[in-house]
Amino acid sequence: MIKILFTIILLLASSNAYAYEWEILRVVDGDTLEIKNECFPKELKLSVRVLGIDTPEKESRAKCEKEAKLAEKASKFTKQFIGKNKTATFRNIKWDKYGGRLLADVEINGKSLSDELIKNGLARSYDGKKKGSWCK
Repeated sequence: MIKILFTIILLLASSNAYAYEWEILRVVDGDTLEIKNECFPKELKLSVRVLGIDTPEKESRAKCEKEAKLAEKASKFTKQFIGKNKTATFRNIKWDKYGGRLLADVEINGKSLSDELIKNGLARSYDGKKKGSWCK
């Protein structure tokens, strides 16, 4: 029921004209945040993946040591980028292809998290298809 209601809200608000301020609870990895959403009577914790980028995988999901090290750098960068901000601006919100988390453009103080990760060599553009290797 909650997923259906939230999906309707997302479909109605999927244009770039709409922006939402949500509280960041934690950084999961370089391109994924956990947020608090109070759209419904019961508070929800949701995962949000940064739209349009891919960062290296952490720990056991990394395919090589180089990828694991880059993943740690990406996570650390994202934590530092967010800093003491408790909220971020989320735009272009939609469900990911598996339906378990959201995809969104994320901004802190008017700066794009995806742009900053790419600029610092910690992310690549990603269109939802096959990901390239970080081990080369």
